[in-house]
Amino acid sequence: MTEKELELLECLEKNSRLPVDTLAKMLDIDVEEVQTMMKKFEESKVIVNYVTLVDWTKVAEQEGLTAMIDVKVTPKRDVGFDEIAEKIYRYPEVKSVYLMSGAYDLSIVLEGKTMSEVASFVAQKLSTLDSVLSTTTHFILKKYKHDGIVYEQGDNNDKRMMVTP
Repeated sequence: MTEKELELLECLEKNSRLPVDTLAKMLDIDVEEVQTMMKKFEESKVIVNYVTLVDWTKVAEQEGLTAMIDVKVTPKRDVGFDEIAEKIYRYPEVKSVYLMSGAYDLSIVLEGKTMSEVASFVAQKLSTLDSVLSTTTHFILKKYKHDGIVYEQGDNNDKRMMVTP
């Protein structure tokens, strides 16, 4: 991969809405070259998707919650964790599934409308899967930073006196 291609990916990762002509100026290359690189990245699935990050806490009509669920599973011979991960990520309420190191095998990010809806998912869908041994559910109370984006910054008018030793 060339240096310009890496630069393009970094620019798009920070702001995928940048116009192609702006990207070309930033990289000091032709618009056609940027378009060719983007098409190549999209076809090879280097660029998987273009997304918008929404702070749902500022949308009064949208209520819901996000849970992170740690799952301990028994991997299956010849397929390891892939088969159970695929079963889990097919549920529409599951937003992400990660294979993890440490005490738990999989980490799931799940969105629901209420705590009881999440509890129902864990009890009726997740824990009933053959390979699942145990789960631990954590509810996200507030997001400070997500995908490199800070949601709310303080007013920096801290009136407290600084105390140093």
